[in-house]
Amino acid sequence: MAPTIMIDSGHGGMDNGATYKGRKEKDDNLKIGLAVGERLEDAGYNVLYTRTTDVYDTPFQKAQKANNAGADYFFSFHRNSGEVPNTYSGAQALVYSDNTRAAQIGENIMEQLVALGFKDLGVVERPGLVVLRRTNMPAVLLELGFINNDADNRIFDEQFNEMADAIVRGIEESIPLAPQARQYGVQVGLFRYRSNAEYLQEELEEMGYTVTVRREEPYFAVVVGREPTLDAATNLQTQLRRQGYETLVVRI
Repeated sequence: MAPTIMIDSGHGGMDNGATYKGRKEKDDNLKIGLAVGERLEDAGYNVLYTRTTDVYDTPFQKAQKANNAGADYFFSFHRNSGEVPNTYSGAQALVYSDNTRAAQIGENIMEQLVALGFKDLGVVERPGLVVLRRTNMPAVLLELGFINNDADNRIFDEQFNEMADAIVRGIEESIPLAPQARQYGVQVGLFRYRSNAEYLQEELEEMGYTVTVRREEPYFAVVVGREPTLDAATNLQTQLRRQGYETLVVRI
């Protein structure tokens, strides 16, 4: 069975988090949380969310959502902020304690974010944070650059998809799917740009298919179905071929 991951987009609703030139941390957090969650779902993980809209829950309520759902891992997304704009920069992973499973996961994600261009602020113990202290599973809180640093914001905005992919790579490296958790799908397209893949995704979804877009470096693959057996995927492939699509059965 695939691991269950709870995605927490920090702040929300009446709580804007940090702000800078009209930019609100809660909005950035939700955008990256949904993007990472979508990619993890596409990869075959079970994904839950503390929020998918602009609503507020206390940190304790968020921790309880994860505990009550029986989530295996908890990831919380935030942006940092300094007292003086453009003074501090970098990404950071916060965990309850060093030398833990969460700390190892944080290190793997940080390695990917630093390769993307963020300054490395390391993996830091923060036992006072409620979402780290009150969760019953490994929990990592990611500070994705400083919201009042223009260079960090450029990475967040201009390399957004690459940043989401980097986080997912760190998670996949840390929490690999067991072979039996994978299913079969039918690849019907391979694109350099995600927007083109999403256009085909919409076309197929309008026809009633279950469709995901998967990152296959350096491309985006459009995959139809989540079939439990190879025979079922082959039958789906035949159906899609009759509709004029070029197909390839793949493991997902």
